[in-house]
Amino acid sequence: MADFFNEWWGIGISIVVAISMAACVVLLWSQSKVKVKVGTDGKPLPAETTGHVWDGDLMEQNNPLPQWWKWMFYLTVIFGVGYLIAYPGFGARQGSLGWSQVGEYEKEMKDGEAQYGPIFNKYLAMDIKDVARDPQAHEIGQRLFLNTCSQCHGSDAQGGKGYPNLTDSDWLYGGDPKTIELTITEGRHGQMPPMGAVIGTDDDVRNVANYVLSLSDSAHDPIKAAIGKPKFAACAACHGMDGKGSQVIGAPNLTDKIWLYGGDINTIMETINKGRNNQMPAHKTILTPGKIHLLAAYVWSLSNTGAAKVSDADTAALKQISAATPATDVNAVVK
Repeated sequence: MADFFNEWWGIGISIVVAISMAACVVLLWSQSKVKVKVGTDGKPLPAETTGHVWDGDLMEQNNPLPQWWKWMFYLTVIFGVGYLIAYPGFGARQGSLGWSQVGEYEKEMKDGEAQYGPIFNKYLAMDIKDVARDPQAHEIGQRLFLNTCSQCHGSDAQGGKGYPNLTDSDWLYGGDPKTIELTITEGRHGQMPPMGAVIGTDDDVRNVANYVLSLSDSAHDPIKAAIGKPKFAACAACHGMDGKGSQVIGAPNLTDKIWLYGGDINTIMETINKGRNNQMPAHKTILTPGKIHLLAAYVWSLSNTGAAKVSDADTAALKQISAATPATDVNAVVK
């Protein structure tokens, strides 16, 4: 889209604005030429009609515009000129007052930081586990979660297909407080490459999928699982020969029954054939360190001191926010 915007856009917009305002003035001036005609006796003559007649005798007359209306319109044009001098609007011109949306946003953020910064800084100096036990901090963290994380993980933090459940004890990169804080700060990019061509035929992929299911004692075909076990060696570099994965690289544990996309045979085969590419965005440019610290404490508490209870009012408010916010395609992989 950047190719469509250059210095000529400002010039083009300026021309359109200038022509529009000049056209308003010309229109008003032309209408001021229309006068009420008077007879020899000094009395107004009947107005001319446009020729449009309805219901037999309802005629559209060509009366001149009222003087008060025209002067009001002139004042509106004058106000518009003054507005364009003071504020942005005339192409790329910034306006004599120097106002901008970015400047207004930065001012509001600065004012907010001055008002609420001390609260966040107080908790930033505390250990995350201590923050998690503080009732006030828990409420603030819950609000941060609802505004920032619930779009992917759900208002109850239990996630969905492709979005991790934050209320259990299963973590891809580790569930200790500092790791959670790092995940929120820097984001995560979890990627599994397509392995179908490496493993072999469709039958080979199905056999490996059955072996994967056998690791968690899920429903599977034992004969196909036995055949697929040697082929699983192609997956062991990340998941390990025992299938328990590695938190160092975020490789999932295949021996539990927790699945991000589903644990049926067809979904596992799809994952093997096509791979998965999930990304949780970094929040260090969105949230201050104090807010991230509080949010990490709240997320840690969900799987260590019980899931947070989201009130009906919060859930209703979240639904309104979600209805007015475009859906995101980002796959969060905090866990």
